[in-house]
Amino acid sequence: LEKKLDLKDLSSNLAIVYLGNFIVSILILVLIYYSGLWQLASNAVGIKALDIAVSKVKLDFWTAMLRGIGANWLVCIAIWLAISGRSGIEKILGIYFPIMAFVVLGFEHSIANMFFIPMGLFLKGSLSVAGVSQLTVSSMFLNNLIPVTIGNIIGGVAFVAFPYWFVYLRKNKMPAQLTPKLVEKVVVQTK
Repeated sequence: LEKKLDLKDLSSNLAIVYLGNFIVSILILVLIYYSGLWQLASNAVGIKALDIAVSKVKLDFWTAMLRGIGANWLVCIAIWLAISGRSGIEKILGIYFPIMAFVVLGFEHSIANMFFIPMGLFLKGSLSVAGVSQLTVSSMFLNNLIPVTIGNIIGGVAFVAFPYWFVYLRKNKMPAQLTPKLVEKVVVQTK
């Protein structure tokens, strides 16, 4: 908004971060899959993970996008609260409650889904749940990651970054017609 970063650099940064998160998510799920952790409790962990993945790819575009808006709104609020906290406990609580809310409310976050859906794809060959045939690489992107990412961007920018910029960072905070002298005059008249 202050034009300190051009669109090319912003896009490049976002692409690197997005891809980096995807790579790390895959590495973690490979570790979980090949360590057999998904087989805990007589495969209940794996069945639940597969069921979560299937439910995520069954969303329509608009539902996924709207859930993405809510998720990143809360994630960005969590980051903001953590940064504003002075003590360790303030920072922890600042992160905990918004993240807990996004999970409990069933919102969708692209970075979390970079783990859940590929984990389901890994488990698809070993386990089965209702609707598992809908879980494909294309449904992961078309039904979830693309709309959820769009929603995450909207949620973070429109509901946290833009209001923060508008209130605290923009230059010329007062409209041209509302000069300091006019404000002083209005304040004096109301006393």
